[in-house]
Amino acid sequence: MTTRIAIFASGSGSNFQALTDACRAGELDATPALLVCDRPGAYVVERATAADIPYFAFAPKSYKDKGEFEAHILQELNRYEVDFIVLAGYMRLIGPTLLSAYKGRIVNIHPSLLPAFPGLDAVGQALLYGVKLTGVTIHFVDEGMDTGPIIAQQGIEVEADDTRETLEKKIHQVEHTFYPKTLQQLFSVKGEATIR
Repeated sequence: MTTRIAIFASGSGSNFQALTDACRAGELDATPALLVCDRPGAYVVERATAADIPYFAFAPKSYKDKGEFEAHILQELNRYEVDFIVLAGYMRLIGPTLLSAYKGRIVNIHPSLLPAFPGLDAVGQALLYGVKLTGVTIHFVDEGMDTGPIIAQQGIEVEADDTRETLEKKIHQVEHTFYPKTLQQLFSVKGEATIR
């Protein structure tokens, strides 16, 4: 039985696409059961529709607080029998409601070699500091901002002539293969009995 995942995203959804493509190609032994998006107009919703994947798109401001919208998300996760949450460009901190329900079963991808450059605009931070090496980190999610235990990292050289655009392109290229591959290793190690 494959792992049923919910992919959380806020933007265009290139990692969402890479993950769903990897599932369909048999490279990631998982079923994309649900997209969760906090921006109803985001392009990732169109990607989910095109891929025939159910989605829950919500406007956080229409809820009184994070606890209320996360309780609604949790209802959707239960409805679609989701085993694991995969964050792919979801621009919100996960709160206690989801953290307690999915303890040890929420993973994020971040465009830096954590603990360097956590939070927003990691690519801009790397360029500002002039580092020669940045990369991609896949980690478990805890209550902090990009502070959870690291699962895997891959370095990316920053060339002298790299711009934000060229560096982001290099990072995305790595993410789109590294994320499915790492998740596949994670799911095969954990096994369905552990995940449930």
